[in-house]
Amino acid sequence: MEARRGGKLTLYRRAQYGFINSCLRSLVMERFGPETWDQLSSRAGVQDSFMTYTVYDDALTLRLVQEACSLLDVPADVLLKLFGAHFFDFCKQAGYDAMLRTLGGSLAEFIGNLDALHSYLALSYQEMNAPSFRVEAAHGGNMLLHYYSDRKGLHHIVPGIIEAVASEFFGTGVSLVVLNREEEDERTGKKEHVVFLVRQIEQVGEAGDRDRNQDRDQDRDQDRDQNQDRDQDRDQNQDRDRDQDRDQDRDQNQERDQCSQVGPSSFSPRYADQLWVEQRTFCQAFPFHIVFDENLKVRQAGVNIQRFVPGLRGREAKLSQFFTIIHPQVTFTIDSMRKFINSQFVLKSFRETPPTLKLRGQMLWMGSLGCMLYLCSPKLRSLQELRDAGLHLADLAQHDATRDLVLLNQQRLAEMELSNQLERKKEELKILSRHLEAEKEKTEALLYAMLPRHVANQLKDGRSVRAGDFDVCTVLFSDVVAFTSICAACEPIDIVRMLNLMYSKFDRLTSVHDIYKVETIGDAYMVVGGVPVPTDSHAHRVANFALGMRIAAKEVPNPVTGQPIQIRVGLHTGPVLAGVVGEKMPRYCLFGDTVNTASRMESHSVPDHIHLSGSTYRELKDAGFHMQERGEIEVKGKGLMTTYFLLGNLLVSEDGIMGKEAAETRLYGDGLRRQSSKEAVRPEPGHRDALSDKGAAPDPGCLDRTAPPHESSTSGRIGPSNEPRSSLCVLL
Repeated sequence: MEARRGGKLTLYRRAQYGFINSCLRSLVMERFGPETWDQLSSRAGVQDSFMTYTVYDDALTLRLVQEACSLLDVPADVLLKLFGAHFFDFCKQAGYDAMLRTLGGSLAEFIGNLDALHSYLALSYQEMNAPSFRVEAAHGGNMLLHYYSDRKGLHHIVPGIIEAVASEFFGTGVSLVVLNREEEDERTGKKEHVVFLVRQIEQVGEAGDRDRNQDRDQDRDQDRDQNQDRDQDRDQNQDRDRDQDRDQDRDQNQERDQCSQVGPSSFSPRYADQLWVEQRTFCQAFPFHIVFDENLKVRQAGVNIQRFVPGLRGREAKLSQFFTIIHPQVTFTIDSMRKFINSQFVLKSFRETPPTLKLRGQMLWMGSLGCMLYLCSPKLRSLQELRDAGLHLADLAQHDATRDLVLLNQQRLAEMELSNQLERKKEELKILSRHLEAEKEKTEALLYAMLPRHVANQLKDGRSVRAGDFDVCTVLFSDVVAFTSICAACEPIDIVRMLNLMYSKFDRLTSVHDIYKVETIGDAYMVVGGVPVPTDSHAHRVANFALGMRIAAKEVPNPVTGQPIQIRVGLHTGPVLAGVVGEKMPRYCLFGDTVNTASRMESHSVPDHIHLSGSTYRELKDAGFHMQERGEIEVKGKGLMTTYFLLGNLLVSEDGIMGKEAAETRLYGDGLRRQSSKEAVRPEPGHRDALSDKGAAPDPGCLDRTAPPHESSTSGRIGPSNEPRSSLCVLL
């Protein structure tokens, strides 16, 4: 909002303090729940909480209101009225209860002093742009409430506040009806002017009770009067000689009773016939007052304001030449000022150079003289402002409460600054706490990637983790065929991309089959089933994982040839010792001959094949896996071993192996479901060609001796559904 004066452009920023937004947040959370506020703040794109003394743009508040209306499916006028009633309670809870109760003895007095309250609050909230209120009497005991605001469309808040005040403070019900709504041109721009008709609602139940109470009071008064009359008669009969004295005493008592019964409704002040104050004395007693006529011509001024603004001493001086109205935001005319006669007026002096003077006080219209008396004092908030204005405490009248206000507010401002700093620190701590929690989750995720969850939790709690023996588990090793040649033929970054893509696919499969990834070294990948959590299906999980590895590897291109990479896989089942090794970089490691044998199965395998030891074969033979005997081979450090190739799983589809099937089916558990031959993971067509009846053709460097492979008697056999091992492998 902009206003021009004297060639200068003044910008008025429409903003509200965080107190208003906090009230709206409180309303939503109390009436509709914290979840609704989370949705609302997310949709409006605002923060979760607001700082009381921080200024927020009006657009943010209006956006919150609009989103709340949309989210709650409530009309704006209903929501704003609800906000008004809640705002009254919110102010009481914030410590303004006693202050609000002292504004007036009636609803009209309360409303008439709201502007004075806003003026006081402006000491703390310097950028507050509060609305203004004016009350007029109407027919039938009703009132006309005039509401002025720079903000359009928020007048629906007023009925909520006024109705809550009338009910809480004055025990009466009122209703507000909009009679007129228009825009008026004021000094600072257009101002919304809304006129409400305030009507009192008679509460039947309470009215009946009140009438009955009045009847009882009248009966009690009559009985008391009769008793008093009997007492007086008895006294007169007993003491007739003192009738005159008794009459005098009775007259005095009656006069005293009449004086004691005089209340605010019957009080009539007595005015002097003439003003017994000298002009000089008045100007010294009120050193900052100004009297001006309907043309704003200055007729009289206090001594100190004349010293500060010497131009006021001129005979033709006009008040508008030296001052402008800061509050209320009205035009500088008598008619506009009389509309806000119950408001505090703040005037600011025009000066080319600082210091400038701000005055705050009351306008009093003197109809017989056709003049306005502005009884005021300098508007000061602190000792610093007193010095900046070029004033001293001695310049203020002894009776002026501004002297005490400056000293008291100096301490209050210091407390407010401390409170504001505390609020900012609290908000910063909340943000840091959220960041810390996010970093903690990242750290835990990294720790859980390095160690099993239960082992990591023990280490976090400061407990030592003992190494444990596992009687049976299945270990898998894999590597990339011709990895050294690939590294020599391409850039290192290509190798990194290839391994990252491959390992990302493998890591996902470990979650699908719930096995533990031990480590990766270069192109080697190691997992284990049955460790650290023992399970009877360890071999089935690792076997299905191996089949998934082979499928996933076909989706990873060779950076040299562009063709899918090939991997070798080896499995072995047996006992291991597992424990945490290291302190700076702890790792969960496996030890034992089982690990060594599994590594030998991988190194003696052939490209694109899954090599099994005899112990793993025995775990899988009755579970529907399609396997082929390789025969006896010479294994380094082990001698002759009968080994097998895993070709597929006749019970689980390829999507099931890869974890792509619907979530209602489970890979490991009860409810075995048989799949058709089209769905099952069958051996690839090239397998029988690669393994002829005369023997396989593995890498000569890996095998010392290859026995002629042949299909085992259990190759591809599906065990009956009631066999223990067959129930361990089910469809995904």
